[in-house]
Amino acid sequence: MQLRIIHTTGFEYDGKALASYNQARMTPLTAPGQIVVHNRLVVSPTPWTATYRDYFGNEVTSFEVLDPHDSMTITATSTVHTERAPSPGPVLSWEEIADPEVTDRWTEYLELPTLVAPPEDVARTAREIADASATPGEAARRVCDHVHQQVAYIPGTTDVATPAAEAWAQRSGVCQDMAHLVIGALRSIGIPTRYVSGYLHPRADAEVGETVAGESHAWVEWWDDGWQGFDPTNDLEPGDRWVVVATGRDYLDVRPLHGIFHGAGTSSVFVEVAVTRLA
Repeated sequence: MQLRIIHTTGFEYDGKALASYNQARMTPLTAPGQIVVHNRLVVSPTPWTATYRDYFGNEVTSFEVLDPHDSMTITATSTVHTERAPSPGPVLSWEEIADPEVTDRWTEYLELPTLVAPPEDVARTAREIADASATPGEAARRVCDHVHQQVAYIPGTTDVATPAAEAWAQRSGVCQDMAHLVIGALRSIGIPTRYVSGYLHPRADAEVGETVAGESHAWVEWWDDGWQGFDPTNDLEPGDRWVVVATGRDYLDVRPLHGIFHGAGTSSVFVEVAVTRLA
């Protein structure tokens, strides 16, 4: 499948921002299952920019605007060809995933900071699932199913700073919260797991040439002699409608846009994603 994604976001200030400094992670990755055919990122007002790869391999555009401005708009236009093979299924045994070659290599994906730390009952259920599963890969899929069944997708009930434990307590949240819950649960049973941010074309039967409102989306990948992905929000293995933009330990590593500004009192964020199936 070939997709064109136009992601428009930015800030509106309650006055003049005299200067602002920002980072954008809005360029999809060329990685197994997808190739970036074209990408362009435009910022208004015109800034100074620099592009680099961060520690996790994500493409970052840093930029600063030093002229007074009352709003800022960033538009990333990408064309991505996706062709994902089905998951090979569970590979590693429990003994193999506990080997120091795995735990040392992926130690950062085993940590449990507040944002992903699982509540006691989630960790207990994850341990019960692990004890009843022949392989880590089997346990990971069952944990995803558990979170999908227990947490309702209700936009507006959480925000980007909401810890997984809070979303679990109210049994509602968005894709970010479900990803964080799965990450914490899997890490608590020794499975290295990372956060994936990107886009999802919402229609499985999308017509070529039709532009629809798309979604910024989040899902997870766990290590099983290779990164295996799953979308706990939709209870699906990511296919050709999913586009990876960045990966990291949690949302804080992959924020599409964040920064600081000086001058105005407060700011608000706006986001719009349009997706077109090209082929």
